[in-house]
Order: sequence, then structure tokens, then C-alpha cells
Amino acid sequence: MLQLKQTFQGVLNLFLERACPLCQRSTAHYLCQDCQRQIQRCQVAGNEWSEQTPYPVFAWGTYGGVLKRTLSALKYENQPQLAQPLGQWLAESWLKSGKAVVGATSIVVPIPMHESKKQQRGYDQAELLAQSFCAASGLRLKSQGLERVHNTTAQFQLSPAAREQNLAGAFRLGQALQRSSVRSVFLLDDIYTTGATIRSATQTLQQQGIQVSGVLTIAIPKTVR
Repeated sequence: MLQLKQTFQGVLNLFLERACPLCQRSTAHYLCQDCQRQIQRCQVAGNEWSEQTPYPVFAWGTYGGVLKRTLSALKYENQPQLAQPLGQWLAESWLKSGKAVVGATSIVVPIPMHESKKQQRGYDQAELLAQSFCAASGLRLKSQGLERVHNTTAQFQLSPAAREQNLAGAFRLGQALQRSSVRSVFLLDDIYTTGATIRSATQTLQQQGIQVSGVLTIAIPKTVR
């Protein structure tokens, strides 16, 4: 009987296998083991909190190499399932950092895409990352805490000064935080570069009396850290 169950499970796993989104090898998981090992080598070791930013920024890994490739696949190659392991790894690292705060008042707000871009892509990668992060960390998620009201140009195409101008007034308070008693939140985004997006979102929240306790991100460039 046990042998029959093991055989059935083996056949089931075979049918459940899919192509790894990075290398196309067959795998029963979100990523093949080889790609997962390569991504995890990008993890920041022991100093995840950036000291060169105006607010605490907690980053799981360094932006570059295979981690950059993974985030690109998540965002531009219709691979939303990649948000699950990335968000989980961020949560596990954050919980082990010694500075994690988990409680009923700990709220996570993902940096939103403009609705037209979300409809075109079919999902919002920051929202998916936040869902995975909150499921693993125990923090509460407010998916519609912010709303992007301007369909801004992609930031990587712009200079630092142009990024600030591009994001001026880009956000407004979303339904999840309107008439809410929430007074502090963590912001979550896939990548932290110049901080222009976070500054714009922070300004919107502060105008409504909501403080940003910190920023959670999958990747940050070495130059920022």
C-alpha cells in the first residue's frame, strides 16, 4: 500500500512539474534548485538595514546579477509566482534581523502601480510580494493603502532629478487607510534605488498624519547601502 502511494505521488509530481522561469529546467517548485541557490547568493549578509537613507530601509538582497534577472522576470515576463518565494525570504530575513516589530498595529502598504498598468500586466508585483511577506511575517496587509493617480514614466529611464519631478503628487491615500485609525506603516516595494518613489509616498502619508516606520524591499543597489 505504501509503495503504491509513493508511486502515485511520484507520477503526480511529474505532471505538476513546470519550466523554471529563469532557466527553463523542469521543476516542481517556483524555481529550480540551481537558480534558487544562485539567487540566494545575492542575499545581504548581516547588515540588511541601510544607514544611508533618511528612514530605515530593510533589503533582502543586492540588486544585480541573477536577482535583477529574477525581478525582471517577475515584472515584465508574466511570472507572478516568483513573488511568493521572494516575499517569504524577505520576511524570514526580516524576522531574524532582531529589529522586526510584529503586532496588531504593524501594517504593510505596498507601493502601487497605476491601475492602467496593473490591468495591462494583470497583477501588481509589489502587492504580490507584500501578500507573501505578510503571510510569512504575521504583519497586516493594506493592499489599497495608497493609490497611484499619475501614470508615471518608468523610473529607470530618468535622471535622479527627473525622477523626483516624475513622482511629484503621484499618490493619494487609498480606501484602506481613509477614515482609518492607522498612524504608522511599513512601505514595501520590489526595488529601492534613489528613494524618489518612497519619498513621494511618504509625503502623501504624512500629510494625512501617517508616519512611515520603515521600508521593506527585495533589492537595493550596493551604492545605496
